[in-house]
Amino acid sequence: MSAATHALSGPELLLALRAAALAAYGSEPATLPGLRALPDGCDTLEPPQAWPILAYGLMGPHPARMLLLLRQHGALLALLPEVDALFGVPQSADDPPEVDIGLHQCALLEETAKIDAPLATRWAALLHKLGKAGSPREFWPGHYGHEARGIPLVEAVCARFQVPEDCLALARLAVRECDRVHRAVDMRATAIAGLLERAEAPRHPERFARLLDICACDYRAYPGQALETYPKADKLRRALAAYTGVEPAPARTAAELFESRAQAVAQALRSERWTE
Repeated sequence: MSAATHALSGPELLLALRAAALAAYGSEPATLPGLRALPDGCDTLEPPQAWPILAYGLMGPHPARMLLLLRQHGALLALLPEVDALFGVPQSADDPPEVDIGLHQCALLEETAKIDAPLATRWAALLHKLGKAGSPREFWPGHYGHEARGIPLVEAVCARFQVPEDCLALARLAVRECDRVHRAVDMRATAIAGLLERAEAPRHPERFARLLDICACDYRAYPGQALETYPKADKLRRALAAYTGVEPAPARTAAELFESRAQAVAQALRSERWTE
């Protein structure tokens, strides 16, 4: 589905957004929140005004329909150019060997809806590959360093829409750590302990659980994997239980505590590979 090139006025953009958000609910009855029309004399739809409608569509049973309809009418480019830029960018996969990242994000949103994920999870899932649009074409379908490119983009988008803090925090975390979670099978216990520490998983276990949900949905969004399990999530849950089981002690330095926790992770995962 190609994107429109016509620049939308504020009223047209609002109309397109409302129609797209309703499309996420299909035949289900839905009552849209937010603006029905722009105030008299106003020709601009500000992102914070769009947010309640956008969030409502994301929470629908088929949020990808909203994304595709927004793109078809040029509204995605107007509202979320960072997401629109992902369409047409290839990413490595298994079978087929490459996928279009924009279309993959649509499939990912559908997977988050299947597990009835909360808004923060769906929003973070949508944004976590933004840095890949800026990858040098000569390195496609590789996207080395996309995390560093993605963080400022995510922060700018979240600030523009004035999203809730939990949406911003999870989106940042997903950009930084999703690829590392995908590599968890090959990681040493020290690296896994480092991931848990960076993610502040013991302090924010619910947020970490949502990160694992995003990664599982991302995995299942690839062709042929919709019905497969995601073993890395269970591995990291076991690692977190072992990590949090080692309590701080006055006599322990931070380095000693981390080493003890890495050893506990290694034992929980039945691995001795806890040293670099």
